[in-house]
Amino acid sequence: MDLSVRIGSLTLTNPLVAASGCFGYGVEYADLVDLSSLGAIVTKGLFLEAREGHRAPRIVETPAGMLNAIGLQGIGARRFVEDKLPELRTRGATVIVNVCGTTIDEYAEVSRILSDAEGVAAIELNISCPNIKEGGIQFGCSLDGTFDVVSAVRKVTRLPIMPKLTPNVTDVASFARASEQAGADAVSLVNTFLAMVIDVETRRPKIANGLGGLSGPAIRPIAVRMVHECYEAVKIPVVGMGGIMNARDALEFMIAGAAAVQIGTANFVDPLIWTKLTDGIRDYMQRHQFTRVTELVGTVQTGPVESPTGA
Repeated sequence: MDLSVRIGSLTLTNPLVAASGCFGYGVEYADLVDLSSLGAIVTKGLFLEAREGHRAPRIVETPAGMLNAIGLQGIGARRFVEDKLPELRTRGATVIVNVCGTTIDEYAEVSRILSDAEGVAAIELNISCPNIKEGGIQFGCSLDGTFDVVSAVRKVTRLPIMPKLTPNVTDVASFARASEQAGADAVSLVNTFLAMVIDVETRRPKIANGLGGLSGPAIRPIAVRMVHECYEAVKIPVVGMGGIMNARDALEFMIAGAAAVQIGTANFVDPLIWTKLTDGIRDYMQRHQFTRVTELVGTVQTGPVESPTGA
């Protein structure tokens, strides 16, 4: 069975991608997971310089999910190229780097640095993190901001560009269209939903930042709907994510229109999920007589159900 998919000019051996923020820089999982067996990994978000992130507590479990406000802690683009990228190359990983910025110029400069580095396959533009006050989501919640960031990065790199879209807008498909018009090769969605958890005894938020990003199975039905809306709105590939915990969840996103899927929160529950996902997708393809996984993409039947003959 052919599990390969294309994201712009990039070919992935399978549609399973480790999501940014839930897989470290990839090297942290390298002794547990064969990185070369994944379609790709998306690194933690990288600014131009190192960033400490928010103070603890930064994560709290919620019903069917988790809330986090890490604050995009990271080592910076240059140190990533020097310290992490060589091992990722050795491990045979397909590396997509999640690029952050507080200004359009920073997005462009980080992307330029990564474009010059051997072993970076694509760039995911983080314009949707709800946990920082400057940059990021400020661009991702503005159609003009989204267009401007993608356009600026497009000018400095030939690598495939994939903006990561926020669900914290009223019409996510319009942001997919703005990304496509600006030269994006794909879009990924959804990032986390802005949320809050309160300790009723202390009457204080359970994370120090107050607000955080909600992920996990609780958001999956909304994410599937948004992926389908974007699939119908643009011609470029859509990469879906949001609460994928098993093969059926991944298949649901692909049937809705996702060319590939990213797995995030599930990594904290089961770091060995990848083989189970691959086996589950292969089993489904065999049962439904698909030979290529791309045949599944966008096959959701949304019309009225036909009544049986004679009913």
